[in-house]
Amino acid sequence: MTDLLFVLLFVFTVVFVGYVLYEVFKTLSRPASTAETHWTCAPEAVVKPAETFPEPAAEEPAAAAAAEAKAPAVEEAATGGEEKAASLRDPVTGEIAAVPTNYRFAKKWIKQAMVTEGLLDRVYKNAELEGETARKVKEALERFKGLAKYQG
Repeated sequence: MTDLLFVLLFVFTVVFVGYVLYEVFKTLSRPASTAETHWTCAPEAVVKPAETFPEPAAEEPAAAAAAEAKAPAVEEAATGGEEKAASLRDPVTGEIAAVPTNYRFAKKWIKQAMVTEGLLDRVYKNAELEGETARKVKEALERFKGLAKYQG
């Protein structure tokens, strides 16, 4: 009796594994072009020609010049007057690193430079970044991003 159950279990397992392999190889061997041929656009999704849209009104040269003059002031106000770089450069080794968004992800030379510049009293471990220490480190990192000496 147990031999019969063992044989049936073995047969069902072989059939199941064969089916799974068949399905896997069937999806892998399907050409990519057959999947693309099934997609069609609905007639309602047709884009109207550009001629039917109204043309934008031409700006006066004085208004355009005034808008260009306001742009740098708006950008400066948005950044708080400080210029923030996309990368930082170590003046000693010349290594360039992305500006870290968090002290935990800052490179070691950035942490050392923050101590050298007097922004922090020492390099903190990740476990120490809680409460008042975290706020102090975040403020120091923001000030460090604005230092011209380390701009990349």
